[in-house]
Amino acid sequence: MGNCRGSFLACCVLMLSLLVGGESLAPENKNNCTYKVTIQTTCTKDAGTSNHVRLRFGDTNSNDILVRRLNAKHMRRVDPLEPEVLDDVPRKPFQACMVDEFQVKGQCVHSPICYLYLKLTGADDWRPGFAQVAVVEGTHLSSDNFYFHLYLPRHAWHGFDLCDREVTPFGIKHKRKVFEKKLSN
Repeated sequence: MGNCRGSFLACCVLMLSLLVGGESLAPENKNNCTYKVTIQTTCTKDAGTSNHVRLRFGDTNSNDILVRRLNAKHMRRVDPLEPEVLDDVPRKPFQACMVDEFQVKGQCVHSPICYLYLKLTGADDWRPGFAQVAVVEGTHLSSDNFYFHLYLPRHAWHGFDLCDREVTPFGIKHKRKVFEKKLSN
């Protein structure tokens, strides 16, 4: 009978320790947030592209989310004038006069998204209109629209950083953002 009490007590202590400290036992998951990326391509002649597009966005806490091939994350096209979905048939993204939605998973941001960069890799041009990132788990962390309305330079990051800015008597001063290469595991 004494053996049963000792085993029962040991099980209770183990269960209690798991309940209290369970958060530290769980593996850290960096890919635990979902983002909906919306990008509009302008209606200018030859504005669309079939090239690979990369995306980089993040918050003031240096939570940097990098999407190496945004084209592969394409969800659907939507009508730019109507918020309704045109169709759910997979189509090529980044066509002129279209708004495309993409779903991206990555580490969670802890403050509102305040920078967004796009990188075009390939031979043809692309002219995005705007880009916006919505945090599915917390809309208060979503970004405002980032307006481009120009042809992107190829093989270079181009975008906006509204995170670290300071108003001075000479205008708005932005801190320069330097991206470090991430090592693949």
